Amino acid sequence: MEQHMKVPPWLESLLSTAFFVICPRHRDTPRSECNMYCLDCMNDAFCFYCRSSRHKDHFVIQIRRSSYHDVVRVGEVQKVLDISGVQTYVINSARVVFLNERPQPKTSSSGSSKGVSYLCEVCSRSLLDPFRFCSLGCKLIGIRTKGDTTFVISNKNIEEEIRREGTTARRLASKDEEEELREGSPQEMYRSPSANTSTAHSNSRRRKGIPHRAPFGS
Repeated sequence: MEQHMKVPPWLESLLSTAFFVICPRHRDTPRSECNMYCLDCMNDAFCFYCRSSRHKDHFVIQIRRSSYHDVVRVGEVQKVLDISGVQTYVINSARVVFLNERPQPKTSSSGSSKGVSYLCEVCSRSLLDPFRFCSLGCKLIGIRTKGDTTFVISNKNIEEEIRREGTTARRLASKDEEEELREGSPQEMYRSPSANTSTAHSNSRRRKGIPHRAPFGS
Protein backbone atom coordinates (compact mmCIF):
# COMPACT_ATOMS: atom_id res chain seq x y z
CA MET A 1 0.00 0.00 0.00
CA GLU A 2 2.82 2.42 0.85
CA GLN A 3 4.51 1.87 -2.53
CA HIS A 4 1.25 2.66 -4.35
CA MET A 5 1.12 5.99 -2.53
CA LYS A 6 4.57 6.84 -3.90
CA VAL A 7 3.61 6.14 -7.53
CA PRO A 8 0.74 7.85 -9.42
CA PRO A 9 -1.78 5.41 -10.93
CA TRP A 10 -1.03 6.43 -14.54
CA LEU A 11 2.75 6.01 -14.49
CA GLU A 12 3.04 2.26 -15.09
CA SER A 13 0.60 2.52 -17.98
CA LEU A 14 2.61 5.38 -19.46
CA LEU A 15 5.87 3.44 -19.28
CA SER A 16 4.38 0.39 -21.00
CA THR A 17 2.59 2.30 -23.77
CA ALA A 18 3.77 1.97 -27.37
CA PHE A 19 4.32 5.40 -28.92
CA PHE A 20 4.95 6.60 -32.48
CA VAL A 21 2.62 4.11 -34.12
CA ILE A 22 0.25 5.39 -36.81
CA CYS A 23 -3.15 6.46 -35.52
CA PRO A 24 -5.86 4.23 -37.07
CA ARG A 25 -8.34 7.12 -37.15
CA HIS A 26 -6.06 9.61 -38.88
CA ARG A 27 -3.58 7.47 -40.80
CA ASP A 28 -3.80 9.67 -43.92
CA THR A 29 -2.97 12.92 -42.14
CA PRO A 30 0.52 14.46 -41.83
CA ARG A 31 0.62 14.34 -37.99
CA SER A 32 -0.76 10.85 -37.45
CA GLU A 33 1.92 9.51 -35.08
CA CYS A 34 0.61 8.59 -31.64
CA ASN A 35 2.97 10.56 -29.43
CA MET A 36 0.62 11.86 -26.73
CA TYR A 37 -0.67 10.35 -23.50
CA CYS A 38 -3.62 11.39 -21.34
CA LEU A 39 -3.10 11.21 -17.58
CA ASP A 40 -6.85 11.38 -16.99
CA CYS A 41 -7.89 8.55 -19.31
CA MET A 42 -4.79 6.33 -18.89
CA ASN A 43 -5.45 4.53 -22.18
CA ASP A 44 -3.42 4.07 -25.35
CA ALA A 45 -1.33 6.78 -27.00
CA PHE A 46 -3.03 9.07 -29.50
CA CYS A 47 -2.18 11.65 -32.15
CA PHE A 48 -2.50 15.42 -32.47
CA TYR A 49 -5.98 15.24 -33.98
CA CYS A 50 -7.31 12.87 -31.30
CA ARG A 51 -6.19 15.33 -28.65
CA SER A 52 -8.32 18.09 -30.15
CA SER A 53 -11.42 15.93 -30.42
CA ARG A 54 -11.20 13.54 -27.44
CA HIS A 55 -8.87 15.05 -24.82
CA LYS A 56 -9.38 18.77 -25.15
CA ASP A 57 -9.71 19.55 -21.42
CA HIS A 58 -7.55 16.69 -20.11
CA PHE A 59 -3.99 16.71 -18.80
CA VAL A 60 -1.90 15.50 -21.73
CA ILE A 61 1.85 15.11 -22.06
CA GLN A 62 3.74 14.75 -25.33
CA ILE A 63 6.32 12.04 -25.80
CA ARG A 64 9.34 12.70 -28.00
CA ARG A 65 12.22 10.58 -29.24
CA SER A 66 15.98 10.65 -29.12
CA SER A 67 18.00 7.87 -30.74
CA TYR A 68 14.79 5.82 -31.08
CA HIS A 69 14.09 5.98 -27.35
CA ASP A 70 11.12 7.72 -25.77
CA VAL A 71 11.73 10.86 -23.74
CA VAL A 72 9.58 13.54 -22.13
CA ARG A 73 10.44 17.14 -21.49
CA VAL A 74 11.24 17.96 -17.89
CA GLY A 75 9.09 21.07 -18.10
CA GLU A 76 6.03 18.92 -18.76
CA VAL A 77 6.53 15.93 -16.51
CA GLN A 78 7.80 17.72 -13.40
CA LYS A 79 4.40 19.37 -13.03
CA VAL A 80 2.90 15.99 -12.12
CA LEU A 81 5.90 13.86 -11.11
CA ASP A 82 8.86 14.12 -8.78
CA ILE A 83 11.79 13.24 -11.02
CA SER A 84 14.51 13.83 -8.44
CA GLY A 85 17.26 11.22 -8.68
CA VAL A 86 16.74 10.68 -12.44
CA GLN A 87 19.49 11.70 -14.87
CA THR A 88 18.45 14.59 -17.14
CA TYR A 89 19.85 15.48 -20.53
CA VAL A 90 19.74 18.56 -22.75
CA ILE A 91 19.01 17.71 -26.37
CA ASN A 92 18.57 20.56 -28.86
CA SER A 93 18.02 23.00 -25.99
CA ALA A 94 15.26 20.81 -24.50
CA ARG A 95 15.82 19.29 -21.07
CA VAL A 96 14.45 15.74 -21.02
CA VAL A 97 14.37 12.45 -19.13
CA PHE A 98 14.12 8.98 -20.65
CA LEU A 99 11.01 6.93 -19.94
CA ASN A 100 12.62 3.52 -19.72
CA GLU A 101 15.95 1.75 -19.44
CA ARG A 102 18.07 1.73 -22.62
CA PRO A 103 20.46 -0.94 -23.89
CA GLN A 104 24.02 -0.57 -22.70
CA PRO A 105 26.57 0.80 -25.21
CA LYS A 106 28.44 -1.99 -26.98
CA THR A 107 31.80 -0.49 -26.07
CA SER A 108 31.31 -1.02 -22.35
CA SER A 109 29.98 -3.76 -20.12
CA SER A 110 27.73 -3.19 -17.15
CA GLY A 111 29.60 -1.70 -14.22
CA SER A 112 33.06 -2.30 -15.72
CA SER A 113 33.64 0.86 -17.76
CA LYS A 114 36.89 2.63 -16.99
CA GLY A 115 36.50 6.16 -15.76
CA VAL A 116 32.78 5.82 -14.97
CA SER A 117 31.95 7.59 -11.72
CA TYR A 118 28.18 7.24 -11.60
CA LEU A 119 25.98 4.25 -12.37
CA CYS A 120 22.23 3.68 -12.38
CA GLU A 121 21.31 1.75 -9.24
CA VAL A 122 18.98 -0.54 -11.20
CA CYS A 123 20.52 -1.27 -14.62
CA SER A 124 24.12 -0.07 -13.97
CA ARG A 125 24.09 2.21 -16.98
CA SER A 126 26.77 4.91 -16.79
CA LEU A 127 25.45 8.36 -15.84
CA LEU A 128 26.91 11.79 -16.51
CA ASP A 129 26.09 13.24 -13.10
CA PRO A 130 25.54 12.02 -9.51
CA PHE A 131 21.98 10.78 -10.02
CA ARG A 132 20.55 7.46 -8.88
CA PHE A 133 18.60 6.37 -11.95
CA CYS A 134 18.89 6.61 -15.73
CA SER A 135 15.15 6.75 -16.42
CA LEU A 136 11.69 6.96 -14.91
CA GLY A 137 11.32 3.21 -15.32
CA CYS A 138 14.43 2.49 -13.28
CA LYS A 139 13.28 4.84 -10.54
CA LEU A 140 9.98 2.94 -10.43
CA ILE A 141 11.90 -0.31 -9.90
CA GLY A 142 13.97 1.42 -7.21
CA ILE A 143 10.81 2.40 -5.36
CA ARG A 144 9.55 -1.17 -5.49
CA THR A 145 12.78 -2.70 -4.24
CA LYS A 146 14.05 -0.12 -1.73
CA GLY A 147 11.13 2.20 -1.09
CA ASP A 148 13.44 5.09 -0.14
CA THR A 149 12.27 7.53 -2.82
CA THR A 150 8.98 8.68 -4.34
CA PHE A 151 7.30 10.13 -7.42
CA VAL A 152 4.99 12.27 -5.30
CA ILE A 153 5.84 15.96 -5.58
CA SER A 154 6.89 17.79 -2.42
CA ASN A 155 8.23 21.29 -1.86
CA LYS A 156 11.57 19.95 -0.63
CA ASN A 157 12.14 17.92 -3.79
CA ILE A 158 11.20 20.86 -5.99
CA GLU A 159 13.80 23.07 -4.28
CA GLU A 160 16.49 20.41 -4.74
CA GLU A 161 15.63 20.08 -8.42
CA ILE A 162 15.87 23.84 -8.95
CA ARG A 163 19.33 23.92 -7.38
CA ARG A 164 20.52 21.17 -9.69
CA GLU A 165 19.00 22.60 -12.84
CA GLY A 166 21.87 24.89 -13.77
CA THR A 167 24.67 22.36 -13.33
CA THR A 168 23.49 18.80 -13.90
CA ALA A 169 21.77 18.89 -17.29
CA ARG A 170 24.27 17.71 -19.89
CA ARG A 171 24.28 16.92 -23.58
CA LEU A 172 24.44 13.28 -24.63
CA ALA A 173 28.16 12.61 -24.99
CA SER A 174 28.21 9.32 -26.89
CA LYS A 175 28.38 9.35 -30.68
CA ASP A 176 25.92 6.45 -30.65
CA GLU A 177 23.28 8.76 -29.19
CA GLU A 178 22.12 11.39 -31.68
CA GLU A 179 21.28 14.85 -30.35
CA GLU A 180 17.98 15.17 -32.16
CA LEU A 181 14.69 15.49 -30.33
CA ARG A 182 11.96 14.15 -32.55
CA GLU A 183 8.62 15.85 -31.99
CA GLY A 184 6.48 14.21 -34.66
CA SER A 185 6.38 17.07 -37.18
CA PRO A 186 8.61 16.43 -40.22
CA GLN A 187 9.54 20.09 -40.64
CA GLU A 188 10.65 20.23 -37.00
CA MET A 189 12.62 17.01 -37.16
CA TYR A 190 15.13 17.80 -39.84
CA ARG A 191 16.83 20.97 -41.04
CA SER A 192 17.20 21.26 -44.80
CA PRO A 193 20.86 21.02 -45.85
CA SER A 194 20.26 23.14 -48.99
CA ALA A 195 21.79 26.26 -47.47
CA ASN A 196 25.03 24.52 -46.56
CA THR A 197 25.35 22.64 -49.85
CA SER A 198 24.70 25.74 -51.97
CA THR A 199 27.45 27.59 -50.12
CA ALA A 200 29.85 24.70 -50.64
CA HIS A 201 29.08 24.51 -54.37
CA SER A 202 29.51 28.25 -54.86
CA ASN A 203 32.90 28.12 -53.17
CA SER A 204 34.03 25.16 -55.24
CA ARG A 205 33.03 26.86 -58.51
CA ARG A 206 34.67 30.19 -57.71
CA ARG A 207 37.27 31.04 -60.37
CA LYS A 208 40.72 32.05 -59.41
CA GLY A 209 42.00 35.49 -60.42
CA ILE A 210 43.87 35.83 -63.73
CA PRO A 211 47.63 35.72 -63.04
CA HIS A 212 49.69 38.70 -64.25
CA ARG A 213 53.20 38.20 -65.58
CA ALA A 214 55.85 40.38 -64.04
CA PRO A 215 57.24 42.99 -66.48
CA PHE A 216 60.64 42.26 -68.13
CA GLY A 217 63.50 44.26 -66.79
CA SER A 218 65.08 46.79 -69.16
